[in-house]
Amino acid sequence: MMNAQTPKRELAEGHKPGHKLKTGDEFKATLDDGRALWVAGKRIANVFADPALSAGVDLLASMFDDQFDPAFADATTFIDETGAVASRSWQVPRTKEDLADRRKMIEYTSLKTAGTFGRPPDLAPAIAVGLLAHLPTFKAKKSLIEGCSPDFAENIERYVAYGRDHNLTASESLTGPQNDRSSPKGAEASLLKVTKVEPDGIRVSGAKTVGSVSAQANEIFFTNLGGIRETPAEACIWASVPINSDGIKLISREMVSHPGADPFDHPVARLGEEADQLIIFENVLVRKERIFNLGDPTAMSYYGPVCVFAHWHVLTRLAVKAELFVGAGQLVLDVLGTSHIPAVQGMLGEIIQYAQTLRAFITAAEALAKPTDGEVMAPDVGMLTAGRLYSIEEYPRIIHILQELCGQGLVMRFGKAAFDNPEIGHHLAELLPGKGVSAAVKEQLMNFIWDMTSSSLAGRVALFENVNASPAPRLRERLYNEVKRDAFIAQVKTLAGMP
Repeated sequence: MMNAQTPKRELAEGHKPGHKLKTGDEFKATLDDGRALWVAGKRIANVFADPALSAGVDLLASMFDDQFDPAFADATTFIDETGAVASRSWQVPRTKEDLADRRKMIEYTSLKTAGTFGRPPDLAPAIAVGLLAHLPTFKAKKSLIEGCSPDFAENIERYVAYGRDHNLTASESLTGPQNDRSSPKGAEASLLKVTKVEPDGIRVSGAKTVGSVSAQANEIFFTNLGGIRETPAEACIWASVPINSDGIKLISREMVSHPGADPFDHPVARLGEEADQLIIFENVLVRKERIFNLGDPTAMSYYGPVCVFAHWHVLTRLAVKAELFVGAGQLVLDVLGTSHIPAVQGMLGEIIQYAQTLRAFITAAEALAKPTDGEVMAPDVGMLTAGRLYSIEEYPRIIHILQELCGQGLVMRFGKAAFDNPEIGHHLAELLPGKGVSAAVKEQLMNFIWDMTSSSLAGRVALFENVNASPAPRLRERLYNEVKRDAFIAQVKTLAGMP
């Protein structure tokens, strides 16, 4: 009998399952669907009309093609319960081994984007799986909006199956636009709310923000979180809708990458970016089968348990990026000939410490994983929150250390055109070589580090890492509530002789 954990080699020997995958071209075709999209204040015909968006789509499309490449198949695909090959993005981890397998996909997308896509295509599915992880809880909940009573648990199961069966790319947005938070009314003004109940579902109006990759995805997965003390019943929603739904407007932030740049000059920023959108909902139809909570405020408190898989994704991506920083730092020491200097060794040691510590948090979170009430294996939330807190506190310093290791190499950068110019290129070649490498090769390294630490793209990513993780004080509050301390208290009482 085949199941989701059947090794691919076993299937190859005795079975020929079908697949539930898309090619890159098939993925691109799903995006030309009439979605309403604005960039730089102008409506564009489709996602391919803006260079940065289009380059980002090309990068995402290459991930779909990689599913068919034996070199990446283990990281990007698995065998589902029907015996078909499906995307690991939608894999439901039932065991600790499944968690380790699912992590391969996170590491793959993190490396593919050099960690600059905070919400790659496999992130939103992690939230859907988070809902599935608590299926009995959502099964027990009922709609509190009169006239619309979907079966939340049935919808969650159906959605995860649909995402898996169609290799679906979804974005997610859980927070509302930034505005006046001095009064509850200011925060509530932009909340997505039910405006009407219809036979096929509900109509909602409002807005979501930081909808990363929304313009480049098929659907948006959303809820209302943060900024208010109590969520009114009409705003208590977990749901998903196609991104081209009537009434949705996508307003993109300013682009910060360098699409079309020579790979020599901008090896990372040339790849485009995940675009963040302000997403306007004007009486958008949310079909009954895409509603996972409606009107029940108690379900809104499940943000932490539901999003634990997303937070595991975030921490894993940060660990992969930290390891890129280690590799880049070591290369700087090699090409500048500074690896013999104790102070420089110590600086790189600090970056190594950062990377190793993030890996330790991930290892611990998976080792301490436990099954949820829905029999899904979930990483330990306390370890994840502590790891995310450590990551955002240290990230700016790690970036600064890597910049310091480079010295003037980041200040005095030259593009390929300068090296190729016969009048000046020879001067660069003669004056700027590294230890055992040409000046051009040294420049390629500096250009990579520039894109990762100092470019406009790097600035946006650094801001995103902090905002996406939640501020440090909020994460400490979460640790206070998440980590149980009864055993520690009992130990102190025993040693102190307290009753």
